Amino acid sequence: MAATGRRVDPFRAFNFIVTIVGLREPVSFTECSGLGSTTEVLDGPRPLGGVGGGTGGHTRLPGKTTFTDITLKWGVTDSTELWQWRQDIVNGNVVRRSGSIVVFDLDNHTERARWNFVNAWPSKWEGPALSQKGDIAIATLVLAHEGLTSFTTTKA
Repeated sequence: MAATGRRVDPFRAFNFIVTIVGLREPVSFTECSGLGSTTEVLDGPRPLGGVGGGTGGHTRLPGKTTFTDITLKWGVTDSTELWQWRQDIVNGNVVRRSGSIVVFDLDNHTERARWNFVNAWPSKWEGPALSQKGDIAIATLVLAHEGLTSFTTTKA
């Protein structure tokens, strides 16, 4: 809880790293999106005479939770490690990896937030759009995963 009168600024979206267990070469991702989950809403009957003297009607209950795919973008280099991980999936060799998305404050030394994902595998790879404009070649990797295990923040 913030102290009264203390300004609390939101974290900056540009100062982050993504780590993936088992990758030998670091990748400087330029974009990361898709951190999310959704829980299905189930409608069911409310029992008569329940807590608070229920009168019937319906109640809403949580059902199955699913997690949004994580989308990563990066400038293409001569590293083929992410491409090979995707090719392993295409070839039927499912290699699952866990990792973290970490947000730092402006000094780039203090971790401010962390989300850990588990058992991810690349479900899609998309190569860069190529043109004569001189832009950086950006590739995209989409990770299916089995959940976000934690969200933590630290105080500045």
